[in-house]
Order: sequence, then structure tokens, then C-alpha cells
Amino acid sequence: MEFEEVVRRRRMVRRFQQDKPVPREIIHELLQHALHAPSAGFSQGWGFLVLDEADDLGRFWKATKGDVNESVQTAPVVIVPLAHKQAYLDRYAEPDKGFPPNYEDRWRVPYWHIDTGMAALLILLGVVDNGLGALFFSMADATELKAEFGIPEPYDPVGGIALGYRAQDVPSPNLQRPRRPVEDVVHWGAWGNGEPS
Repeated sequence: MEFEEVVRRRRMVRRFQQDKPVPREIIHELLQHALHAPSAGFSQGWGFLVLDEADDLGRFWKATKGDVNESVQTAPVVIVPLAHKQAYLDRYAEPDKGFPPNYEDRWRVPYWHIDTGMAALLILLGVVDNGLGALFFSMADATELKAEFGIPEPYDPVGGIALGYRAQDVPSPNLQRPRRPVEDVVHWGAWGNGEPS
């Protein structure tokens, strides 16, 4: 599939075919895509919890206390992208960067979350390219999830990705909202400038 079509077809999917598992080779491919995300200082401060067994998925949905509706819980795979802040703090304390150890003030925004989000986006684009559907969702509290699956303390889930083969989906009412036109969000040269003529 051409890249432009992958981007155009990317949508959040909330219903999945329950009797059609996702082959592990596809899951591996999606994770390989994620590893090509940019990361500040090539810190690569991320991890991925992959759940594709029924028992593990049941434990996951119980631990996250139904943060998504029941139709999403039929997804045959959940990938949890996790950010690792300390990997960035350690990397930027190395001699070529030269910041003091654990110097968090250097980061105006938390790149460990941003880079992990970019890795998640590469998974979402790979999902479309493989003819699957996915939903990125938030988790209100990850405390029980981390305990249930033995996720080490430095790792912080940025959300979850439910994925599988699409079932007949009810379009989200959010899709009734028009996409903002490019001239409303792009400013050339200075804020408020439209496209140069």
C-alpha cells in the first residue's frame, strides 16, 4: 500500500473479528516498525508489553478496569507502549551530551513520552498497511497493570493499542466533526500568516 493511502485510511477501530487471530509474524513486523521511531539522543527509552493470549488479555482488561468499551475488549492483541524516562536522563548524562546525572530540567517537554508516542504511531500505520484495525486508548491508572504484569517501575505506559482484523464497526460520532483545514493550522513564516503566494 502506498504511504499516502496508509495515512489517509488510518482510523481508530473499536470492533474486531473475535475468531481471527493476528499472526505473530505480523505482530513482530509492527514492533520492528516501532523501533524505527526517532528518539532523542538515540536513547530508545521505550518498551512494549505484547498480549495475544486469551488469559493475558483477560488479566489486562481486569487490571485496567474497563478503560474502553466492551467491543474493544474483543481485540485479539493489545500492545502497551511504555516510556522509560531514566534511559533519557542516563543518555544525556553521558560525556557527549554532558548534562548532570538525572538532570530533568533539561527537558522542557518529556521526550520519553513523545518518542514512545511516535513509536506507537508507527505501529498504527503498520496496522493499516497489514489490513488490520487498531485503537489507541488511554489508561486512567496503570498501577494494577504494572503489578499484574511485572512491569518495572521506571517504565510508564503511555496508553494501549488494541488491534486485530476489523469487524463491522459503528462509525464514531467524532467523525461528524470536520477535519480542520490546513490553512487553519499551518502558519508560514509567522503565526497568523497563510500560505505564501
